[in-house]
Amino acid sequence: MIKRNKHTRRTVIKNAALGIGALSFSAGFPSILKADDNIKIGVPTILSGRVAQLGISVTNAIKMAVNKFNEEGGLDGRKIELIIRDSRAKPDEAARVCRDFINSDNVDVIVNAEASGASFAVQEVIRESGTLCLHTVSETTSLTADPSIRAWNAFRFSRQGIHDAVGSAKYAAKIIEKKGIKKWMSINPDYAYGRDSDDTFFWALEKFAPGFELIGKGWPKIFQPDYTEVITKIAREKPDAIYSSLWGGDLVSFIDQASLYGIFKNTEFFAINLADYTTMNAIRNLPKGLHSATRYVAAWPDTEENRAYDKSYTDLYGDHPTNWSWEASIAIDYLINALKETGGTDNKKLAEALKGKTIPSFMGVGEGNTVTIRDRDQTITNYSIGWGTTIPKEPFIQDVQAANWDTIENLEEEWLTNKGWI
Repeated sequence: MIKRNKHTRRTVIKNAALGIGALSFSAGFPSILKADDNIKIGVPTILSGRVAQLGISVTNAIKMAVNKFNEEGGLDGRKIELIIRDSRAKPDEAARVCRDFINSDNVDVIVNAEASGASFAVQEVIRESGTLCLHTVSETTSLTADPSIRAWNAFRFSRQGIHDAVGSAKYAAKIIEKKGIKKWMSINPDYAYGRDSDDTFFWALEKFAPGFELIGKGWPKIFQPDYTEVITKIAREKPDAIYSSLWGGDLVSFIDQASLYGIFKNTEFFAINLADYTTMNAIRNLPKGLHSATRYVAAWPDTEENRAYDKSYTDLYGDHPTNWSWEASIAIDYLINALKETGGTDNKKLAEALKGKTIPSFMGVGEGNTVTIRDRDQTITNYSIGWGTTIPKEPFIQDVQAANWDTIENLEEEWLTNKGWI
């Protein structure tokens, strides 16, 4: 029997390389006999390739919460059974996996741990089936903001692009005033999330610091191995500042390569996805003074609850949680609360129990350290957003400034109205 703390990055990557694409877990162990009354949760995610750590850190967090639920007796004896499959970051494969979950495995809930491209494919599958879906990774705003895409049975527990954009732009405006920044460039991945992030950041920046000049944009392909072309353009244009929503291995590669050219010596770099352990630990020599939003670090929020979460995860898996981990953890907390409240797995009852719900959370900054699933668009709000600067050792980020949620939601309303979505 495999112990829980052996399902780490190394073993999952090894399994993925061997072609073990489907794993079933109950109480943290591979299932041999499946009880008919198990609560089945299907998890499509990325467990192979350059961003395998996304799926690993998500499924680790889910298993940590599910293990506790099962060990405490489940729902009147009904245990949660996890069925986890690798989509290889391909939208068509994610859709196929979800159809299999629904038609062959008869899952009660899908916890979608896919990046944005595949999440839109998953959304269409669950819209047709009516299966409850909890999105835990995709940050593209339109997934829940656009009424034509939204679905009654889909809830977002991942951070959202427009929220990050407002918090980011407000922070950047302070640096602009302090350092006299004028000329900007941007480097973003060439797909829905990167385009969304670029648009919303500069829209919000115009509100807080009008008059800047945007002198160029780079659109590298997702998982692109070499950034020489865009780095050469930066070196030629000499911007005062760069905004980037590159993430994971792509951000690591860009920073490592750009450092060789001395890009960060005279340019302020604003990387919304940098302050996450997986990314910062992978950079060869993390430069001091890069600006980043807090994805996940144990030092922020600076609370006992957050430090306890980090310790619980690290004790189990020998590695820190990531941004993807906390998003998945909150999703499972909400689901377990809804299961207990409704006493079963009826999707419509569960959806009603989730809508508008406020619960305490280690990542919550609402009254009493809470987060809320907003009723109108079924997306999470009042989660921690902060910006600070990097240092090359623990805690990796310093001088963190918290974003204000009143400011975020007020400007979000204006942006949604301009889009015709509210």
